[in-house]
Amino acid sequence: MIKEYQVSIKRACDVVGLTRSMWYYQTKRDDREVIDKLSELATKLPTRGFDEYYKRIRREGHKWNRKRVLRVYRKMKLKLRRKHKKRITDRVKHPLEAPEALNQVWSMDFMSDILSDGRKVRILNIMDDCNREALAVNPELNYPAKKVVETLEQLEEEIGLPETIRCDNGPEFISKTFNDWCKRKRIEIRYIQPGKPMQNGYIERLNRFYREDILDAYWFNDLHQLRSLSNTWMEDYNNNHPHQSLGNKSPREYKPRLGEEFFPQSNDINENLLNLEVS
Repeated sequence: MIKEYQVSIKRACDVVGLTRSMWYYQTKRDDREVIDKLSELATKLPTRGFDEYYKRIRREGHKWNRKRVLRVYRKMKLKLRRKHKKRITDRVKHPLEAPEALNQVWSMDFMSDILSDGRKVRILNIMDDCNREALAVNPELNYPAKKVVETLEQLEEEIGLPETIRCDNGPEFISKTFNDWCKRKRIEIRYIQPGKPMQNGYIERLNRFYREDILDAYWFNDLHQLRSLSNTWMEDYNNNHPHQSLGNKSPREYKPRLGEEFFPQSNDINENLLNLEVS
């Protein structure tokens, strides 16, 4: 009324039957303490409801009445289901040191890309930290924990298993399936700290070369093309890629496995894949 009819506050209040003291009143209510306490409880116990929050508040000695706490609770929209991340136990930082013998420490990590038709692909990379040898570069449309175990069992038949596996906190690596299998095989899992990929620096460097040479260099129509080029790249990497930390020797040249001989191969890994389209 004041805005549209340009009447005085006194006239407008008289018309609607509102006292001017109510018009000028400003609340002195301060709910910051209640908001802080409810935010703390919602973060600590995201799956609980108002009743438990209020009981905890009273047990801590706060005298706020139920109506006030409930009003603030609803205003904060805490009655909606809150999404919460799965908590990861604290990880211990381990120094990144190259082991002296093969099959002491392996590193594992996942990479992702897409095919030309838009399907997502996940690639599991496994390497031996001792000689930096790529043990597996396996692309699949999906790679659950069960398939990770199958890949390791295949490597077990070929070259044995490691004493320790270093990996990040991905869902496949923290799963019960993977952990139970490692316990049966007496393999120590050495998790890196969340958000610290360089604690797994050896596999991160291999990932970089693989992405530059393969994933960023080609379009793939299907998994067969990606697997074929990945296998060729892995052989070239193990036989010809010079590592400065290994005295500019390739992984297999630096320390071959028992019964494995070193055969240098051609650096041209594109000869068998002329049908692939270069991006």
